[in-house]
Amino acid sequence: MSRASEIAENLAEVEERIALACAASGRRRDEVMLLAVTKTWPASDVEILYELGLRHFAENRDQEASAKVRQLRHLEEARWHMVGRLQRNKAKSVVEWADQVDSVDSVRLAEALAKAARAAGTKLDVLLQVSIDGDVSRGGCPVEDVPELAGVITRSGDLILRGAMTVAPLTMKPARAFEALASVVSGLRDDHPTAVGVSAGMSNDLEDAISHGSTCVRVGTALLGNRRLTSP
Repeated sequence: MSRASEIAENLAEVEERIALACAASGRRRDEVMLLAVTKTWPASDVEILYELGLRHFAENRDQEASAKVRQLRHLEEARWHMVGRLQRNKAKSVVEWADQVDSVDSVRLAEALAKAARAAGTKLDVLLQVSIDGDVSRGGCPVEDVPELAGVITRSGDLILRGAMTVAPLTMKPARAFEALASVVSGLRDDHPTAVGVSAGMSNDLEDAISHGSTCVRVGTALLGNRRLTSP
């Protein structure tokens, strides 16, 4: 089987899962975006997904992503998301290729991204990454600090808060984590009208995420296979 056929078959299966989960939750299919996690995979795989109709792609390492995005500039409708943990000193570089940063988890990072966006003369869409269990070593802002961080993002004038993201902790049932995130986003919307997005759910738990209001599922393995190894 060719790589294009393999990816097309995988995409059809993922689309069916999303459609069934939406139907089971009484939601429309167009309420949930499929974000293809293409980290560690070659540009050729992104081109295949693009030809199959996908437009949103996620990367987690600045160096790999910046090179890949340059290579794929001919995909004019592609929209790139940074989903990995981000160091402040990478803010300027990330702003050059990312349309949205989905992993803003600290005031200092928000300030660095705002400064970089201002210098580039652009507005940057962001998601606030939430640590549902409070273990910030894995990335994410503790739930109790969300209002402060959201305020910093909004007041910057250079960042547009589009919602929140989380990764379900291994020590917690996914449904419980996604329910908690939905509650956080509900609170955010009261003060930040643009914060409507809920990015939750991956290859193994997208159904639970959709049932708890996710508007974006981040799928890599189910689309492209087990992650390829990259050099440090």
